[in-house]
Amino acid sequence: MNAKTADKIATALIVTIAAIIILILAGLLGYILIRGVGHISFDFLTSPPETIRAGGGIGPQLFNSLFLLVLTMIITIPLGLGAGIYMSEYAKPGRGTDFIRLVVEVLSSFPSIVVGLFGLLVIVNLFGFGFSLFSGALALTVFNLPLMVRITEQGLKSVPREQKEAGLALGLSKWKTIRSIMLPIAIPVILTGTILAAGRVFGEAAALLFTAGMSSPRLDFSDWNPLSPFSPLNPFRPAETLAVHIWKINSEGLAPDAPEIAAGASAVLIITVLLFNMIARWFGRYVHRKFTATK
Repeated sequence: MNAKTADKIATALIVTIAAIIILILAGLLGYILIRGVGHISFDFLTSPPETIRAGGGIGPQLFNSLFLLVLTMIITIPLGLGAGIYMSEYAKPGRGTDFIRLVVEVLSSFPSIVVGLFGLLVIVNLFGFGFSLFSGALALTVFNLPLMVRITEQGLKSVPREQKEAGLALGLSKWKTIRSIMLPIAIPVILTGTILAAGRVFGEAAALLFTAGMSSPRLDFSDWNPLSPFSPLNPFRPAETLAVHIWKINSEGLAPDAPEIAAGASAVLIITVLLFNMIARWFGRYVHRKFTATK
């Protein structure tokens, strides 16, 4: 077999695999959206489950998912960025650094049910946070932190060495070089890790069953006192997220229109993730252009 034939076969094989992956993704998204979009309405998105239909309405669950995303990212992003910067620029090569990287790899492969049980025993019971959004955010941080650390480290290492050395040669401190030169260039890579971490927050259910809980108090959206037990801004209240609600509505079988509710909630979840990804990528490109003065 000559080189041209081998190249054509390899190209055809790679294109075929890529097409199969795209078709699978398109089929999955199309199936979920076609089944669920027809059940979405304004009342469905804003009303609690007990107000319309038997089990219908996902307003509190949708809000809980978004609120949990914000809490988790507030915890994950500073810790992930700090650890990634340390591993990339400050940690000296050696057994200690290799051990830290091994721990990060192990954490990233933990099953969600194990993290959920850990959260139940340590965060919920031992630390006394109870079933709450804050407990769920801490449990999800265990998932997301390894990803953020690795992505940040890889993003900083992808910065051309010449640019880093140019900053140091101009008399900039190491931290000033990282903050003003390296981080803006690495933002697209770091943003990709943030999007992946956020997607897991939206879709995670197993860990949240044992930490955030499977029920929510009747929320009063006119009460914005974060210390009130019925306030939607209270991070220490139990909260059923959208992914948990989909699992619960199907497993209990109490609602006569459970398949329709689950289909509509699944479509909302997919649309929310897609919108978040597009907005985050647009914001990342804007920040990258702003800091690097590129068009």
